[in-house]
Amino acid sequence: MAEAGPYPGVSAAPPPHPDGVPEHASPAVDWNWPPYHHTVPEDWPPGIYLAHFVAGTEQQVRRVPMLDDSDIEGFEREFFVVRPRRAGATGARILYKKSTYTRHAYNRADRADVQRAASLYDHPVHRQAGPDGPRGHRLSLHRPGGVIDLAYWDAPFIAWLERGGYPVEYCTDLDLHEEPGLLAPYRLLLSVGHDEYWSAAMRDHVAQFVRDGGNVAFLSANTCWWRVHPVDGNSAFVSDTDHHVGEEYPHLPATDQWWPAPPDGVGEPENTLTGVSFRNGGMWPGDWPGDRPRDGYRVQHADHWVYEGTGLRDGSDGGPADALGAGTPLIGYECDGAAFARDANGVAHATGVDGTPESFLILGIYLLDPVHDDFHHLKWGHWNCPAREPAITGPRAATMGLYTAGGTVFTAGTTDWPVICGRELDAGVVRVTRNVLDRLSGPGPTTPER
Repeated sequence: MAEAGPYPGVSAAPPPHPDGVPEHASPAVDWNWPPYHHTVPEDWPPGIYLAHFVAGTEQQVRRVPMLDDSDIEGFEREFFVVRPRRAGATGARILYKKSTYTRHAYNRADRADVQRAASLYDHPVHRQAGPDGPRGHRLSLHRPGGVIDLAYWDAPFIAWLERGGYPVEYCTDLDLHEEPGLLAPYRLLLSVGHDEYWSAAMRDHVAQFVRDGGNVAFLSANTCWWRVHPVDGNSAFVSDTDHHVGEEYPHLPATDQWWPAPPDGVGEPENTLTGVSFRNGGMWPGDWPGDRPRDGYRVQHADHWVYEGTGLRDGSDGGPADALGAGTPLIGYECDGAAFARDANGVAHATGVDGTPESFLILGIYLLDPVHDDFHHLKWGHWNCPAREPAITGPRAATMGLYTAGGTVFTAGTTDWPVICGRELDAGVVRVTRNVLDRLSGPGPTTPER
């Protein structure tokens, strides 16, 4: 779209870690690096934009090839969101929310030749409550990083949306946090990939949107697992999580987990919004994104509009049930589920004991137990907080489904849904996604599912 600069380089050292961790930087404070300004022209369309920073002379810069959609991961680059001055001004009925709080939580602030390991997971900083925020791990959004999650989840799916001709506008978590009326012009909100960290305001705004008849598609998992408290003019956040500081947990139970009852948690299970929870799902450890099964979702209720045009069967004709996404790594690397029980015909139904709405209809399910020997052992959904429940409380299953409570909420139950769809690795997943987007972004109130 444009070339900017040249800009003068400025040497700026990262802030030292407050605990004296050698060779690592602090993730808790603003790094105070000088900004570069670029005015966005009025004719730029809404979207997520990639900035590629190149150091060197003008002649050296000219020799650097342009990045394409297969090569955007890496350092010396950053992304930003361009929005219309008025939400919905382009006529788009779909709003794509980039999960930026989650991105910042995992951002290690590394560079290509230096591992600073400064994140919410690597050498975090935990502080007691005070005038600058509540108790918890503190994380500044003003740190350098690179492009990882955008390349893996978002870029393939956004490219697919554009190929399909879907008019879409974009926002960040911060936009949704700060603007109560942001969702009003849209019919459908998209949560894509890994969407783990949510503020209370974000959740309130989405819940109200659904009550008012708006629709949400969670093409994501590990969704709304931790609450964050934006501080410092919303340039940082605090979250009381269960991450180690050194060799110790600074505080357990971690009170910013959404599902446990107070005082040991927020007391608002994420299931009440999303229909599913990481509590009833899990992840595959090891090298990200890790090994995982390729069995897909066992189809239920194949006559539902979500499956229209897929040709998939649910076994009600006497044959075996088909599997959505079979042969692809659709399930994982993290996945969410609902507490369920099976009826006499083996069909899984949500029990609602974990907060899942009574109207939640399970359309696809993959039982996570037992784990096959040829894959890494699955980690239980709250493996990282055994202080809460020392034993597994029920069967775990990646769960795809939906419910209606004013508007309709669809959940894919897996982080890698946008990868399989975006790269068009499975025709059924692509068709289901089209059915969901077409139905839930359409004008007027959504017709009840069944």
